[in-house]
Amino acid sequence: MRISTKGRYALRLMLDIARHSDGGFVPLRDIAGRQDISMKYLEQIVSQLCKAGYLKSIRGPQGGYKLARPAREYTAGDILRTAEGSLCPVSCADDEAEKCPRYTSCEMAVFWAGLRAAIDRYVDAVTLEDLMNGNCTPEACAGGRQSGV
Repeated sequence: MRISTKGRYALRLMLDIARHSDGGFVPLRDIAGRQDISMKYLEQIVSQLCKAGYLKSIRGPQGGYKLARPAREYTAGDILRTAEGSLCPVSCADDEAEKCPRYTSCEMAVFWAGLRAAIDRYVDAVTLEDLMNGNCTPEACAGGRQSGV
C-alpha cells in the first residue's frame, strides 16, 4: 500500500489549518505557500474535505478555510480515507470489495486481514492534535484509542 500525494497533502493541509487558524479562516494561497503545494491541487483536496464536513469555508478577501471541529476530533485515518478511499493493502481484505473466490481457502487471508487491522488501528489512533504536538509515534498510539468522529 502506498499513500498518494493526495492523501499526504490532505493531511498537511488539515494540519496547516489547525496550526494557523486561531479561530479564523486560513487563505488557501497562504497554505499553498507554506506547504509548497499548487493552489490547483489544494483546491481539489479542500473540495473533498469540505464535502466530508471536515472544513468550513468562506469566500471573499477575508475568506479561507477552518476546521469544522476541534483538531482532537479528526484522525489521520479519517482524513486519509476521505482523500484516498480504502487504506486496505489488498482488495481481497477490503470489506467493500468483491471477495476473491479463493478467500475462504486462502492461506494468506488471515495475514492480509491482520495487516489491514494494524494499519487501521494506527491511523485511527493518531489525531490532528497529536500531529500538532508531535505525539504520533507507534508507542504513543499503541493503545489504539478510537476516534469520536
